[in-house]
Amino acid sequence: MALLHTQRQLTLPWGGECRSTRDDLLARYLHLREISKRLHDEVLKSISDDTLLDRARRLELAQGRTLALEDPDEVYYIYDLAIYTAPADRSRAIDRYAKSARFEAQSDERRMLEAMRASQFAILMVERRHDTVGLIATDILRNSKVWLIDVGLEHSMDSGQLFATRLLTVETFSMTAGVNVPFEIDMLEPICMMLPRRVADSKLSQVADDRRFAEAVYKVGLADGVMDRLAYVEPG
Repeated sequence: MALLHTQRQLTLPWGGECRSTRDDLLARYLHLREISKRLHDEVLKSISDDTLLDRARRLELAQGRTLALEDPDEVYYIYDLAIYTAPADRSRAIDRYAKSARFEAQSDERRMLEAMRASQFAILMVERRHDTVGLIATDILRNSKVWLIDVGLEHSMDSGQLFATRLLTVETFSMTAGVNVPFEIDMLEPICMMLPRRVADSKLSQVADDRRFAEAVYKVGLADGVMDRLAYVEPG
């Protein structure tokens, strides 16, 4: 239950002020989002079918060598684990791709790629709407504030609601890597039971950074019918 004990008065990492207009920020967000989608597609091309199948099995989304999806969008959870996680003795697909990518140092593509490599899996509690665009949320595992820009979440999430996601922070705001899980406190017990004891007993920030935590959250969420409560939409 330590997850609930968050501080309400935290320093805003972007200074608490925003001088850009909503249209400017949305245009910037949509531009970066398109880049992230292209990079995710490029990274996926380098991932073997065996790796994807391994991640599917970890989420109980495979039977033998065949994916067993109740909803086609469940495949995005497989992709997320395949791109951003790897066993301790293996490199991550996103890091392997970064070694071969040829982007200018100051390009938006390079900025987004580095944000993907530094992504953080988080459980966010919505605090309020940002005055200009997006949401202000608390990362309850790291006890820090997040300015999240996401068109769908901005219109569908209410104050006090929890959800798990992977955060990409490129500039002063963050965006999601693509998948979300509506989170409820009663999910904590089965999630903790899936983790090694030494991980479950670690500091919350260390638990969040362990690759198996995201896997456990996705697995519990999928078993609980997460796709019945989600709809992936393109911003328009």
